[in-house]
Amino acid sequence: MSEASAPAQPRLAWLDALRGIGALAVVAEHMTPWFLPSVRPQWFHLGVYGIFVFFLVSGYIIPASLERHGDVRTFWLSRVFRLYPLFLAVGLLVVAFHWWVPVREAVERDWASVAGHATMLLDVVDVAGVADTMWTLSYEMVFYLMVTALFMVRLHHRSGLLAMLFAAGAVATGVLMTRGVLTGGWVAYVSCAVFVTGLVCLITGRFRRTAAAVLGVMALTLLVLGSRVPWVGVAVLALMFAGTAIYRWERGEGRLWPVAVTLVAVACVPFLAIMAGWWWVQPNIWITTIVLVAATFAAGMALRGRRVPRVLVWLGLVSYSLYLVHHPLLRYFTWVSGDLRAEPLPYQLAMTALALTMVVLVSAFTYRFVERPMQELGRRIARSRSSTVPARGPAEDASATSAAR
Repeated sequence: MSEASAPAQPRLAWLDALRGIGALAVVAEHMTPWFLPSVRPQWFHLGVYGIFVFFLVSGYIIPASLERHGDVRTFWLSRVFRLYPLFLAVGLLVVAFHWWVPVREAVERDWASVAGHATMLLDVVDVAGVADTMWTLSYEMVFYLMVTALFMVRLHHRSGLLAMLFAAGAVATGVLMTRGVLTGGWVAYVSCAVFVTGLVCLITGRFRRTAAAVLGVMALTLLVLGSRVPWVGVAVLALMFAGTAIYRWERGEGRLWPVAVTLVAVACVPFLAIMAGWWWVQPNIWITTIVLVAATFAAGMALRGRRVPRVLVWLGLVSYSLYLVHHPLLRYFTWVSGDLRAEPLPYQLAMTALALTMVVLVSAFTYRFVERPMQELGRRIARSRSSTVPARGPAEDASATSAAR
């Protein structure tokens, strides 16, 4: 088949490819210590690299999704049906198999833990996730809540300024705070009550603007005062808003220099931060990781007009499944295989290939039978409600042409 007659890829296939790269990096980070410790890089952090690529992609696409929908009801219905089914399925699976492979020791067995998982705000309400990768969803959720609030008050176009403000906030919290000051089960309980009430308001349309503002303020408060390491959480939001600023720049609605300022400020935080105990936040490793993340996203943008490898696009489509299911599956695998760290390299490579095949196949299965059907259900519900209930945000007083643009 000639290139001219080959089926065209989706316009945002390059973003799926970046998601695929990010997911593979996170899987590699969790595999190498137990399967191939000799090849684990020490000059940058594979997992943080993959997660930060995800965050930049989310920052780029999530505000665009909200603005494309034009109303917060459709946006939040799509988010709920996109995230929660697999999240709950993995959580329940891990708990159900705790008799065989125990749930992580860091996870409390109390109602505060249930409340934290119900909101996905785990890392900002001092709750450990039953699966190791779930902590990053906390910052995704904080970003969604803040973007919704900004959309409702018509400040969502100030992405470059917001990115720089959060970068400055990361520096300030790094200098002033060693850990979050909001601790205890009450934080999870209160945030869960506010979250559920606010989400009902956003979806039903009752007190929507007030609910969006309250949720946005709560998210910001928890980010700064409740994160396990506040400066890391604030730096993550800076990166996500930098992704949004890149989207604005591409559309001719903003400039690129705030992104550069943000990245430089975030890269420099470990030089000033009081708490930089993890090996991957040491200045040289942190900076190298940030540079690689920026270079990867820049390369993706530079090649966005070209065809990208189909395998990366497919991995991007199943990346949420890949991201959530791989860590429990690897734990189950190593529980059966035993400690592989001292085994000969050929045996390690064979077991790595076997484990990776298992992870990819299960991810494809959960995408096909959990993610995709629930996403389609969410779209049907959103369409049915949209046809009966008008649901606009700040575009309520705009023309139909502007709202549909």
